[in-house]
Amino acid sequence: MKKTLLYMLLFCAVKSIGQMPVKITKSETERKIAITIGGKLFTNYFYPTSDVLKKAVLYPVLSPAGQTITRGWPLDPKPGERVDHPHHVGVWLNYEDANGHDFWNNSNDIDPKKRKYGSIVPTGNISFTSGKKMGTLKVSANWLDQDQAPMLKESTEYVFRGDGTSFTVDRVTTLEAVVDLVDFKDVKDGFFAIRVNRNLEHPSKTADVFTDAAGIATKVPVLDNTGVTGNYKNAEGIEGEKTWGLRSAWVSLEGNMENSPKSVTIFDHKKNLNYPSYWHTRGYGLFSVNPLGEAIFTKGEKTTNLKLKRGEKITFRYRLKVADMHYSKEELNKVAVEFNKKY
Repeated sequence: MKKTLLYMLLFCAVKSIGQMPVKITKSETERKIAITIGGKLFTNYFYPTSDVLKKAVLYPVLSPAGQTITRGWPLDPKPGERVDHPHHVGVWLNYEDANGHDFWNNSNDIDPKKRKYGSIVPTGNISFTSGKKMGTLKVSANWLDQDQAPMLKESTEYVFRGDGTSFTVDRVTTLEAVVDLVDFKDVKDGFFAIRVNRNLEHPSKTADVFTDAAGIATKVPVLDNTGVTGNYKNAEGIEGEKTWGLRSAWVSLEGNMENSPKSVTIFDHKKNLNYPSYWHTRGYGLFSVNPLGEAIFTKGEKTTNLKLKRGEKITFRYRLKVADMHYSKEELNKVAVEFNKKY
């Protein structure tokens, strides 16, 4: 009772603070750009060389109270973490099948002979602006095929905001075909995603095996569930892993870390393809929204095969909200309405 009262008092105190200043700082030697909100680290835009990762990511991601929301492994392993899916790092956007190239599963720990893998390489064009209430970061990248030839040109803008209880990033990404045709085949693994800390996973009593489009199986074993507190909920009021494959305007993952409430919410945008989108919400900590996996999620009833001809573009807009509190359905619906008014 005392802890609950303390959290309520703290929330009332910090709620009055309003939007905090955002500072963005580049470190060329570490190949990262730090984003701090109110003097606290939220995340880094991390763009390592391809021998480390096959894409740029936001990593790590922290809550305003300083707890790390993302999984550390494989870059910074923590005791008791899962060590499956080495390509699940931080927060990212990519896809399992574009012109037969797998951008999602590519990592240095897979056999490149299994199938064709693509990589996403930043071009080095970076601009950013710090501000009293928000900060922006603009980057570009090339989606390369297995021969390192460009397939897609990516332009992304991140918008960062935060207050005393929550940090938010909006990602607006435009993809342009630079070959005659880019065919996004309807598959399961995509699109905008985060891999969360062990504490925010769902407690699980059974092992499982997940197989990708190349037939590569990844075993997810049973681990000690001490401190594992995660639970998904969507805008329709459905909870747990039952949210997997369903359409919704948003999904929130709630849990606790160090006896403090935490939530991670991803919002779809009304201008996105297939809004409200389908969700890839795994109990082991993968949390993603995938508008292109309709055939998988509807068991073949519908299909979305996105095709872009040379010069054609498509834009995707997502919001990630990380908070030191849990929200009601009504509160998250208000955030969704506000997000839909932007971009």
